[in-house]
Amino acid sequence: MKDIGIIPNWHKKNSTLVVEKITRFFDQRKIKLQVADKHLADFYSEVSLSEQLKGWRDNLQLIIVVGGDGTILRVARDLACWDVPVLGINLGQKGFLAEIEVEQMERFLQYIATGQYGFQERMMMETRLMRGDDELGSYLALNDIVISRGPFSRIIKVEVHVNKDYMESYSGDGVIVATPTGSTGYSLSAGGPIVNPSMDLFVVTPICPHSLYNRSVIINGDDVMKLTVDSRMVQVVLTVDGQVRFALEDKDQVIVRRSGYRIKMVCFHDYSFYRMLHQKLKA
Repeated sequence: MKDIGIIPNWHKKNSTLVVEKITRFFDQRKIKLQVADKHLADFYSEVSLSEQLKGWRDNLQLIIVVGGDGTILRVARDLACWDVPVLGINLGQKGFLAEIEVEQMERFLQYIATGQYGFQERMMMETRLMRGDDELGSYLALNDIVISRGPFSRIIKVEVHVNKDYMESYSGDGVIVATPTGSTGYSLSAGGPIVNPSMDLFVVTPICPHSLYNRSVIINGDDVMKLTVDSRMVQVVLTVDGQVRFALEDKDQVIVRRSGYRIKMVCFHDYSFYRMLHQKLKA
């Protein structure tokens, strides 16, 4: 039986206490653990977690992430290539990615110890940034990519093509392209729909559009999008999962398609997306 890996965000309040409880629980049951200490997994480092934890790759059956949604997003992007199920324990605010709240932790850890869990595969997106014929970067995202204006800029225009066909030009504060998992994030705040994370599709949502037409558009997961920036001396930024940022220039192109990687999110027998949605959104 392979080990269980624990990746905490040590910058989160109470992370040490929660990790100690998890460690004690599995130690009592003689289940082997790998715990990323403060020097082994640095979330503020530009070095990928897959590189920081490269000795773990072939030895894990499960990764437990202790933190908030941002912590899980970083783990998902960096470790999707490992194809290991991920379980989130929430130390942040109201999040949609973490399966377990700290108050419920022991009951669900018992399910893990006895093998009473499964996983749900979730779509991820691949983003390539092109400047002319040069590829400046390639990024993986679980939630969304956002093209938005800088803090002191005027409105920007983003032209969207789908499979080489022109779809729309959005004038305003920018555009969000979200996965189903990301539909409950920034896209929701901008007026986008909530989508079951088991689906394969993209949600394109304008941010504060300067138009009467301000509806989101659902794009098939098999489609490829090209978003072209019309900046003209205006500051424009590409953001990946709210964590990776890149300054864009006029006529830069952002190519978005479904990634070949899928993240496996641990779930339990009584999991229901709709029940969870009700619990997260209720006042």
